[in-house]
Amino acid sequence: MSFTEYPSRLLENAVNEFASLPGIGRKTAFRLVMNLLRRDSEEVRKFGETIMKLRDEIHYCKICNNISDTEVCSICSDHKRDKTTLCVVENIQDVMAIENTRQFRGVYHVLGGIISPVDGIGPSDLKIDNLEERVKTGGIREIIFALSTTMEGDTTNFYLYKKLSKYDVLLTTLARGVAIGDELEYTDEITLGRAIANRNPYHQC
Repeated sequence: MSFTEYPSRLLENAVNEFASLPGIGRKTAFRLVMNLLRRDSEEVRKFGETIMKLRDEIHYCKICNNISDTEVCSICSDHKRDKTTLCVVENIQDVMAIENTRQFRGVYHVLGGIISPVDGIGPSDLKIDNLEERVKTGGIREIIFALSTTMEGDTTNFYLYKKLSKYDVLLTTLARGVAIGDELEYTDEITLGRAIANRNPYHQC
């Protein structure tokens, strides 16, 4: 069957919705839809309700912007975490990657992206202002720039350095265990853990 000719408009609409997700082609979308059709209706209903509940009830931590079930995430509310050490990351996946190393006991700040003029993403599109507010409030001794070692990541590091170097905080960056050009979420746990543990002072280039 051609994937441009469906026997049902409902089937076609469902395939179109799945195919709108990143990394999902039309053939994969078709297989996913057919899998759902073979399932019990109660399973499919539960699947749909779970997605809707996720969309409607998920929170972004009001302190660090991490995804959470509550207004303040479990990391920010954990009294055993070192609140004086703040790790700046691009996205939620990076928080998960670093947490899996079990090498970091500080807290995070999720920017929600990195500066990328090609993609139309500037500093005002990121959570940089409330990062500076956290620094102004005091109590932070070290900020770790844990961004991908790409051109966009380095550009963001430099911008943050210019914004934050006026404050009395130590600015550090990941050790070069993370290869240049790597995205953090795809770095293996051992390498990432060593890069966190052996971080270096950030110097303006």
